[in-house]
Amino acid sequence: MKVALVHDWLTGMRGGERCLEALCELFPDAPIYTLFHVKGSVSETIERHRIIPSFLNRIPCVKSRYRYLLPFFPSVIQRFEFHQYDLVVSSSHCVAKGIRVPRETCHISYVHTPMRYIWDGFDTYFVNTGFWNFGRLGMGLFRARLQQWDVESNAHVSCFIANSHNVAGRIARQYGRRACVVYPPVDWQTFHVSPRHEGFYLMVTAFAPYKKVDLAIAVANELGLPLKIIGQGQDEKRLRGMAGPSVEFLGWQPDYRVRDFYSRCLAILFPGEEDFGIVPLEAMATGKPVIAYGKGGALETIVPLNPLPKQGENHVVRGDHGSGFPSIPTGVFHYEQSVQAIIEAIQLFTQHLTDFNPDAIRAHVESFDRSYFKQRMQQVIMSRYREFRHTPPC
Repeated sequence: MKVALVHDWLTGMRGGERCLEALCELFPDAPIYTLFHVKGSVSETIERHRIIPSFLNRIPCVKSRYRYLLPFFPSVIQRFEFHQYDLVVSSSHCVAKGIRVPRETCHISYVHTPMRYIWDGFDTYFVNTGFWNFGRLGMGLFRARLQQWDVESNAHVSCFIANSHNVAGRIARQYGRRACVVYPPVDWQTFHVSPRHEGFYLMVTAFAPYKKVDLAIAVANELGLPLKIIGQGQDEKRLRGMAGPSVEFLGWQPDYRVRDFYSRCLAILFPGEEDFGIVPLEAMATGKPVIAYGKGGALETIVPLNPLPKQGENHVVRGDHGSGFPSIPTGVFHYEQSVQAIIEAIQLFTQHLTDFNPDAIRAHVESFDRSYFKQRMQQVIMSRYREFRHTPPC
């Protein structure tokens, strides 16, 4: 069986690339098709594969400005040819799932999110940036066309796999398609529980608007809260400009350094609404609690000290991982994305520090281990592939 992998772009190691890395281990001979590839920006496991970037990769300086080319991505991703493959697995948060495959080729798409730039994340990315902003003006013109393409291109997807029930719900609403759920992997065994802390709060994040790093900085400024931020991105200049003396930017850090900061922090701040969210699980793998926005993927991974009254959302049963959540808390939720709501969550957290058991928090994450992801993903992919082979093409 000849297999190919597709990923939107390879410019750094984030949650989606961790999933791709595990897929590379499942399919060690599969080439990777992608829009852009910055050599050395992803793990050795990924770099060992034959990587086939689009022609856009040859444009000077494009790798630092590629987001401006978003309206052209659909036509570019559809230029790739897959006639020689029996199975194509795409890892998609933008346009990777929009590839065209022949009728006899099975295309299974692991979706991290439907393209947030044109759906529910449009306002966050474009509207609040000023009327004459190029991104807002351009995307306003192309949004409807991109939405139409995003839906119509699903005809080339044989099966959807979502990274969370949250994303599966959006696939159902926006695409009218069903998706099974396989949670992303955490390298659980590489983390170790740490009952100690040095009193600082930590963020590990890309500097994208929906991450709400500005809210965390505003909270740190108001409380004089020691906050360390690991990450980089397009919003860095603005964020550095608003940071007070208690906020420290650490830039990009290698994995072993990130693990070290997890082990030394008091808690993680996670104020954005995520499709799933790997960072809370990594932090909890070291026994650290998470102060998070109580919406989106966080509802499927964090056991809140303060569940929202008369709401069932926070009691998600993890069908792929067991019967449900244990009773021990692993974090605190704030249910509004506001400075005051986060301050109140931090105050609640500090009042109940002894309620958080590092060993129990770490144990909560074990079922998300990388080995489980690979096992479950292989089962789903091969099952759907066999079903495809026994179903005549339309």
